[in-house]
Amino acid sequence: MKLSQLLFSFLMGYFCYSLIEIAMRGYTHWTMSLTGGVVLAALYALNSRRKLTLIRSCVTGSLIITAIELTVGIFDNVIMHWNVWDYSDMPFNFLGQICIPFSCFWFLLCIPARALCGLISIRLSSTPRNKKAVPITSEQPL
Repeated sequence: MKLSQLLFSFLMGYFCYSLIEIAMRGYTHWTMSLTGGVVLAALYALNSRRKLTLIRSCVTGSLIITAIELTVGIFDNVIMHWNVWDYSDMPFNFLGQICIPFSCFWFLLCIPARALCGLISIRLSSTPRNKKAVPITSEQPL
């Protein structure tokens, strides 16, 4: 996995999550955009290193997203008092920062995220599909 792949997945997550949140809530917060980028980069790393079934990928992804959401929520909402979100009225919430209904939503969101990670991997692979890789030998000039 290359740094460019992680960076591109971060940027895709940054913009895609921002658009999803704007579509659902009407607004977003800059920390949520960053969180979306970190999440997709983490999902990209997860899905590119291990051959997981769809269910395992979604369960693991949901746990990763929920952990990141708790971390960001404690910083944004508890420490900084920015009040970016509050799940206190949701069932099975923890400190109003995470809840089971949203963890289930993250599970479902991992399905298109996994497909997006696959597309990023194909598009940014080191060997172009139409050209054969030519190994560099000691006889060739650099």
